Amino acid sequence: MRATEPDDIDFANARVYAVPMRTPFRGITVREGMLIEGPAGWGEFCPFTEYDDQVSAAWLATAIEQCATGWPSPVRDRIPVNCTIPVVPAERAHEIAAASGCGTAKVKVADRPDSHQEDLARVAAVRAALGPGGAVRVDANGAWDVDTAVRRIWELDRAAGGLEYVEQPCATIEELAQVRRRTRVRIAADESIRRAEDPLRVAVAGAADIAVIKCTPLGGVRRALEVAEAAGLPCVVSSALETSVGLAGQLALAGALPHLDFACGLGTLSLFTGDLVPAAESLVTVDGQLPVPTTPPRPDPDLLAEFELTDPERRAWWRARLARARAALAAWR
Repeated sequence: MRATEPDDIDFANARVYAVPMRTPFRGITVREGMLIEGPAGWGEFCPFTEYDDQVSAAWLATAIEQCATGWPSPVRDRIPVNCTIPVVPAERAHEIAAASGCGTAKVKVADRPDSHQEDLARVAAVRAALGPGGAVRVDANGAWDVDTAVRRIWELDRAAGGLEYVEQPCATIEELAQVRRRTRVRIAADESIRRAEDPLRVAVAGAADIAVIKCTPLGGVRRALEVAEAAGLPCVVSSALETSVGLAGQLALAGALPHLDFACGLGTLSLFTGDLVPAAESLVTVDGQLPVPTTPPRPDPDLLAEFELTDPERRAWWRARLARARAALAAWR
């Protein structure tokens, strides 16, 4: 980890936020995190609650890069995005896909062992909403064993009238390789890359057709570009469920990739009830695309006040977590 911590980052006055979700996502009903100001603008520190200090340190490195250094120059100015379909009934899934303006949808599946029939209905509804020319992909978050994955993928592929790819059907690289040999549908690796001890050394070429990368858990845009190069596969950039402040970094990554062959999973702001930046700068998908920002968006003071986390225990928890992540990050340098 090559992150630095300039003296002029204002950790002491980091703002702690809590933005409710429209629909529970990953079991989250309120998204919490911190905004940190530095010489280059603002960064977002929002590791999920269950992540330990070592993992959280990488998320902090991303925030530090954004607020202290900024990003590499982009090679494109707009990014095609998919809409994200959370675990909702089929009728609601159809509404979300139809209203999104996107030609690609990522559908969450396998949130519990008995969800398969609901998953099939959700995927079929999304296909109906997008029409035959749309692209449907599914994300299982590593929930299946190999045999289950092969069966489920075949059934979901039929329900979708053809899947673009399946993201992380199993937990490990070895399992992904087995599934890839037994199915015609493309396999994308996500957790197997970002949760690896050293993402630069993960050999995914035999286990996946696509690499899903996220700068937020990988330690920043520059680090993620190195991971993408090491993977040697087509890449999809995906959100880590940030507000527009952190999402801007993901778009900077997508904008800097040498090649971008697939729509990216960056339309997640629609899952939030609000945002922390002015409406004119909020990274809401328009006509299935998002702009690539060149500088971090500035939070709106009124919105920061509206979505400020007020519970004193939770505020103290986040500030203690930030201190631990800083200590963990310092140990790596």
